[in-house]
Amino acid sequence: MKVLEVAVGVVFNRAGEVLISQRPEHVHLGGLWEFPGGKVEADEDVDQALRRELLEEVGVDAASSTPLICLRHDYPERSVRLHVRIVHSFKGEAQGLEGQPVRWVPLSDLDRYPFPAANLSIIHALRLPSCYAIMNLEAGGGLHLDEKLEALAALGIQLVRLRPLGCEPADYQRHAARLVRRGERLNVQLLVSGDPTLLDQTGAAGLHLRSTQLSSFSLRPTPRDRWLAASCHDAGELARASGLGVDFVVLGPVEPTASHPGAIPLGWPRFQALVEAVALPVYALGGLDRGDLDYARRHGAHGVAAIRGFR
Repeated sequence: MKVLEVAVGVVFNRAGEVLISQRPEHVHLGGLWEFPGGKVEADEDVDQALRRELLEEVGVDAASSTPLICLRHDYPERSVRLHVRIVHSFKGEAQGLEGQPVRWVPLSDLDRYPFPAANLSIIHALRLPSCYAIMNLEAGGGLHLDEKLEALAALGIQLVRLRPLGCEPADYQRHAARLVRRGERLNVQLLVSGDPTLLDQTGAAGLHLRSTQLSSFSLRPTPRDRWLAASCHDAGELARASGLGVDFVVLGPVEPTASHPGAIPLGWPRFQALVEAVALPVYALGGLDRGDLDYARRHGAHGVAAIRGFR
């Protein structure tokens, strides 16, 4: 099936609200709300197409934009690849130049509006930070992680996975509950790993599934108001994660890493090809740090994940 290339603008005003518009009833996915944008013509690049579409649709001139995410979504009747850009400055006053309703909406209110399925990953990406830290809880450890969590918070890290490494389940639950409470005070969201019952037992912000857990569930094992993430290494695992309705995945290792010395790195070309086939925010993992963020984004990543890379 031919893929329709689409430029999409997530336009913010000075109040931090985002611009959405409603599709006409008579068109494909009519009546649903969306972020404005449109088809990339053969003689255009994404930035040119986005500027033209925003001017034609909603009357704003966005001279510059920054990448947020690129994702593909297959509908029964067509496939689309959305090249999503964030626009923080523009000229003009937003209005529905094609007769469509437009609204400025806080990010927290986007769930009140019905969006096409392809747009849901954009909403997740808007709420996800660019860096995802991993803290290892080893047998007999745990107390030193309080200081590490504070150090990550001081660096601006807002999303952390607590990964168990050989510790007893009861110890993991106890330390996780304590770190979740500390994270709340530091404005850090903590994801736990293991059985879904840990969410209620610890109060964590979400659950991170190991790749070996993906075949254990036929339905999403967490409520929609908690993050669900998964570790993936290949196309099959990405497909299973997508089928479960995860909110984001970690994909790697991209480069050689001390934590997985025997693993064969994907490399950036393979990483990009895998990312382009899924409609999910993807964190690149493996030998990376915050300095790799721009390069990772140019290869389709939403952000970077690391165990030792955020210092």
